[in-house]
Amino acid sequence: MFDAVKIKNECVEWIRDFFENNGKGCNAVVGISGGKDSSIVAALCAEALGKDRVIGVLMPQGEQADIDAAYMLVNHLGIKHFVVNVKDAVDGIINSLPAEIEKTAQTVTNIPPRIRMTTLYAISQSLNGRVANTCNLSEDWVGYSTRYGDSVGDFSPLSNLTVTEAKEIGYVLGLPKELVDKTPIDGLCGKTDEENLGFTYKELDIYIRTGKIEDMAKKELIDKKHKANLFKLSIMPSFKPEI
Repeated sequence: MFDAVKIKNECVEWIRDFFENNGKGCNAVVGISGGKDSSIVAALCAEALGKDRVIGVLMPQGEQADIDAAYMLVNHLGIKHFVVNVKDAVDGIINSLPAEIEKTAQTVTNIPPRIRMTTLYAISQSLNGRVANTCNLSEDWVGYSTRYGDSVGDFSPLSNLTVTEAKEIGYVLGLPKELVDKTPIDGLCGKTDEENLGFTYKELDIYIRTGKIEDMAKKELIDKKHKANLFKLSIMPSFKPEI
């Protein structure tokens, strides 16, 4: 039985310990998308460090249809926030690529999260910060993140918690239900996470924790994604010469 109160309290203490040992007095810098994960991470950091040491960064790419949710979160927590529109930077890179290089859909999709992470680190280094990773176990399990984009950070409160578990913590934190229950979208191609993945987070979370799944086709798809994306969770291989 998942004890959300216990795990929330332990995670808050873990964040405090991280900052005590890896950035005493530093600020937590959190990219705020308006989704549940960034909301939960920001709320955990606010409880652990105090709202004055949490900095939210909203990074729309031009117009963001659901940016009101991001503003709801920073206003709910009462944290300092900045808005950095990444459209010009993204367009600049895309348009600067040599004409003979065919830009694939995946190329275009993955540039914005990498620009956003660059933005977070620019703000973090300017404001004595540490960047929060906001990925959860469910996403990481099937590689649903961009390498060197939203997959990185200096500390990760949710990477060992499934979507289902993270949402339970969101409720315990007293976050608005519309943020915790918000349909997850990637913010890149306009589809929901579950449309992109081909299975629901509920199915995935049960499979991760129990190994049980009824639809064998979905099991095969999950296993395939997990195997193909294990490299994202591994330290970069390095050659070790015998000297």
